[in-house]
Amino acid sequence: MSEPDYGEIRTWGTTDRGDGSRYLMPEEGRLAVKVALATGRPLLLRGSPGCGKSSLAAHIAQQLDWRYYEHVVTYRTQATDLLWTFDTVRRLADAQAREGDAGLEDHKYVRPGPLWWAYGRDSALRRGLPGDGPPPGGTCPEPLARMNAGRKRDGAVVLIDEIDKADPDVPNGLLVPLGSAEFTVAETGDVIRMRRCTAPGPNPTRHLVVITTNDERELPQAFLRRCVVAALPSPGTDQLVAIAREHLRSRSPEGDWMELARAVADEVDKAREQARKDGVRAPSTAEYLDALYACLSLGIRSRDDERWQRLRDLVLVKHQQPGEGLSG
Repeated sequence: MSEPDYGEIRTWGTTDRGDGSRYLMPEEGRLAVKVALATGRPLLLRGSPGCGKSSLAAHIAQQLDWRYYEHVVTYRTQATDLLWTFDTVRRLADAQAREGDAGLEDHKYVRPGPLWWAYGRDSALRRGLPGDGPPPGGTCPEPLARMNAGRKRDGAVVLIDEIDKADPDVPNGLLVPLGSAEFTVAETGDVIRMRRCTAPGPNPTRHLVVITTNDERELPQAFLRRCVVAALPSPGTDQLVAIAREHLRSRSPEGDWMELARAVADEVDKAREQARKDGVRAPSTAEYLDALYACLSLGIRSRDDERWQRLRDLVLVKHQQPGEGLSG
């Protein structure tokens, strides 16, 4: 078979649209979410990279029709970044331009973080200012506004992704804001708190905070005590095929790709076993879908295709040089 020109390749698209609509919920995650909602505690998800921890949060938001916000943690992240940030540099520049602080509104330099948006969207839009009219400088743009348009205003899911990348002071600094759903903006003195349900009977949970960790760094015990903790396993062969079905069911008849999906899943299983022996990273669910999409796009239908092994090295193995992997 001749190689197609680049312009002839059909792109199957990204493996994750980011809105949770294609996520296949594992049973371990389903119960963990129910417990977190019942207790009002954050849900801390453990698992290897690519096992579906981050996608779970967007999926729950989509299923509940709740607003969704996210923050990807880095080594520079501070606990206050999840609550608010204050643009000190811009305020200083404005003060120097005016030759003084007269007339400067501190609220103009406040930018709400994901937990603020979850606890009080209306307050976040106004940067904490009371009243109903337009605030100085205009309303604050809502993160993921297109995704959140039309969703319920009284429910939100927040993803705090890869918290183990941050300094231990970060989870410790979130203990009170997560536990009480309340915090104070230091620069303005505004108290931000989640609006409680006043209806009689059990109060429905209005928000869910999902926190992920790859266990690269041990988290403080005080933080763990305040979370519902669940471990998500990497999907097995049957689960990978089911995930492929979820992603492809509306795009191509099942008979066109089901056998190929299982063959690629079997290859992922072999690659994972070899990775465990070698002490290296195993291929993730996203890489499985990448391999499957590439096979479909390039017309690779079986291990008999001479390109199968090369594609496997490019997408699934990566840490080995071409030709050093398992035979196809």
